[in-house]
Amino acid sequence: MNDLETRAAVAERAARAGGDLALSRFRTDITVETKDGKTDVVTQADRDAQNRAIEVIREEFPSDAIVGEEEDALKEVPAEGAAWVIDPIDGTSNFVRDVPIWASSVAATIDGEPVAATNAMPAIDDYYVADDDETRLNGELVRVSDRTDPEACTVAPTLWWDFDQREAFARVVRGVVERFGDVRRFGCAQATLSLVADGGLDGALSDVRPNPWDTVAGVHLLRNAGGEATDVEGERWRHDSTGLVVSNGHVHETVLDAVRTTRD
Repeated sequence: MNDLETRAAVAERAARAGGDLALSRFRTDITVETKDGKTDVVTQADRDAQNRAIEVIREEFPSDAIVGEEEDALKEVPAEGAAWVIDPIDGTSNFVRDVPIWASSVAATIDGEPVAATNAMPAIDDYYVADDDETRLNGELVRVSDRTDPEACTVAPTLWWDFDQREAFARVVRGVVERFGDVRRFGCAQATLSLVADGGLDGALSDVRPNPWDTVAGVHLLRNAGGEATDVEGERWRHDSTGLVVSNGHVHETVLDAVRTTRD
């Protein structure tokens, strides 16, 4: 097994381990804390799941950088060297309300670019795994949708807009409703990106600057599945880009048009 194969295997093991720990606390009487806002919640399960994922990574790569949402992990992806990007429970707001749409996410990066990723969604028994070449869901190869007609497509606003940005959010939703057949919002960015990868959605969009733990794994999954990911200007998306616009590639310009309505 070469280095990239090892990193893909470790990403999967770490995401599954973190996900299993989180699942053991799901729908239990767990204390909920808030961070920066009333809907920005965290639990001890988040911290413990992140630590469990780190333990698995450290068994193989003891000196690699760790980027993670919780505690004292790095908050930006290093431009050089190997790193791991972890979101122990993406969609904690769903988790604490007993909604099963949440993901334990682990991505491996080298020099700032993802080379492997897993989004584990144990509450619904779905596991998205990508190496440096392809994406699989529960072991089966997946591809983005082949829809070309926006009126037959479903697109999801993702990430979140603070209260002082809700007018921008409203304009984005209106931009989607006016251009596409249907709209979704799942409350879990990694689940949303995974659904674009497997064709369940045709696109997703936001004009806010995302955190790497909310996005890096999912972007790698969908790109390996044939999808496109850019910033709001249409340039190739990176972990430090402003905005995130993803699609099956066929309707990307229309998704870009929808997100640009925030500037009208």
